[in-house]
Amino acid sequence: MTSNPHEHLRAPLSILRFLPPFSGLPLGPLLTLSLRSLARRRPGLFERLGEFGKARFLIDPIDLPFTFHVVPDGSAALVRAAGRSGEPPSDVVIRGPILLLLGILDGTLDGDALFFHRAISVSGRTEAVVALRNAIEDAELRPSDLLGLKGTAARLADSGILGGLSFARQIATGAHRRERTQP
Repeated sequence: MTSNPHEHLRAPLSILRFLPPFSGLPLGPLLTLSLRSLARRRPGLFERLGEFGKARFLIDPIDLPFTFHVVPDGSAALVRAAGRSGEPPSDVVIRGPILLLLGILDGTLDGDALFFHRAISVSGRTEAVVALRNAIEDAELRPSDLLGLKGTAARLADSGILGGLSFARQIATGAHRRERTQP
């Protein structure tokens, strides 16, 4: 069996201890506004989901203390961030380290490869996952798309956010290598 090239991102990331705590940050409402704004600017992205626009996706970044419950229903889209106690009903569950999940979203990582290498797991209605994957891949989303930025602000946000994610992946990879070489 082939080894997982992203195994180093499976374990909780030591980099997360340097990030500000997320408690009190209204992630759900902020992400809901962002998704609805994106739906107004790029309705074709959401139309591509067809009947699965109303599907309930549980996105579980396993290295964070909360999950995201997403219904990508265009201008009625909804995102809730919730603790790990009890999972609400969902059509699809996608689990994996946050850096991998973000890499799928921004297109730097191949979700199919991550799934087949068991770096992420997917359960539930596979046709809904395929529709979401196709919509995301065709959209070629950048962070600025989610933030509604254009021009210079968009280029700065994209380079800063994508650079930050790349840096976080490098730190995680370096930490994993150091752990493997220590007795």
